[in-house]
Amino acid sequence: MTTSVNNSSKSGLNIILQILRVLLGALFIFSAIVKANDPSGLANKMTEFFEPAVLDIPWLIPHSLAFSILLISSEFVLGVTLLIGFAWRFFSWLMLGINLFFTFLTAYIYYWDVIRHSAKVRECGCFGDCIPISNSETFWKDVILLAIAILLFIFRKRIRPLFPKYPNTAVFILSIFFVLGVQWWAMEHLPFHDCMPYKVGTNICEGMKAPSTCIQDSVEMVFVYKHNGKLEDVTMDRIGEIDSTWEYVDRKDKIVRKGNGLCDPPIKDFVIRDYAGNDFTQAMLDEPGYKFLLFLKDPEHARKDNIETLRALSVAAQAKNIPIYILSSGSKEANAEWQKWAALSSSEIYGFDQVASKTAMRTDPGLMLVQGCVIRGKWSFRDYPKSLEAAGIK
Repeated sequence: MTTSVNNSSKSGLNIILQILRVLLGALFIFSAIVKANDPSGLANKMTEFFEPAVLDIPWLIPHSLAFSILLISSEFVLGVTLLIGFAWRFFSWLMLGINLFFTFLTAYIYYWDVIRHSAKVRECGCFGDCIPISNSETFWKDVILLAIAILLFIFRKRIRPLFPKYPNTAVFILSIFFVLGVQWWAMEHLPFHDCMPYKVGTNICEGMKAPSTCIQDSVEMVFVYKHNGKLEDVTMDRIGEIDSTWEYVDRKDKIVRKGNGLCDPPIKDFVIRDYAGNDFTQAMLDEPGYKFLLFLKDPEHARKDNIETLRALSVAAQAKNIPIYILSSGSKEANAEWQKWAALSSSEIYGFDQVASKTAMRTDPGLMLVQGCVIRGKWSFRDYPKSLEAAGIK
């Protein structure tokens, strides 16, 4: 009887372990695929983590993209190994380590955001930009995943390979090539699915406005006066009490009703300036016809692929009076050098914030077609349209 009960308990535990194994493995793969859609986006988030205001390890910032690729690849491969049980006694240590790392990291963010109400990082980027979740939700998710990981680690010897040795090894190797290939394609071209505020079809002018769901803080004007040796706050309904015996000290705004915190416009920092600092943004957006925007984040290190195609497009656009504006985050000297090399003398160069440029266009450089305020097309340096017709201009 005792043996039967023990066997039943072991069987029940094995079923639970197999369910948890599939759930955790599938979640790892899903999370990796979502981020592999845009590894440059995760690299930008890692840069945010490495900055002095957060983890204060700025020397890692130049390696953000490498860390992004490594993390996405490790997460995907770990999910695959968990599902197929490949070399699980080794990979169980990696699973436990990754879960511990992310739990401590999200706990740090949770502490500053939820407990101290001084968010250092708005979102962790755990599911990329396509599925944003709050810091609080991220932390508790990782706590649950850590508990599952610990259980699977303790009973790691019960995780059996799904296939024989050679098929299992083949699946493992193919998973590495697959996840690296997906990331390479996304970085050379553009993300498979654009989850940023500058997706094709977006109206930039509307995107720069606060959302319709925005509820602003309700603010009351308060005057500070000194009266009978004491400082008093005087609201507008008491202003009639003020006479020559009251000494004005200051004025401040008092929040009487908190807003909903949903007032940030989707498109921020879209500001185009000339070298003199004059704002050209609205003038450009008010132009009713087509215009190309070439985003150039770093003219000294930007990719030079397919420049001949871009030159030919520039000539065709010029013939149709369609301007190409170069929005660069580089210095005036670097811009001039790049423009001379690219032979795009007919294109005007304007200054543009690098962070906003990374949000608008993942590749460097990258081309955007805008009609009025509406984005009609986006192309990486690999995919410049070969003609105006190919760009969608009839």
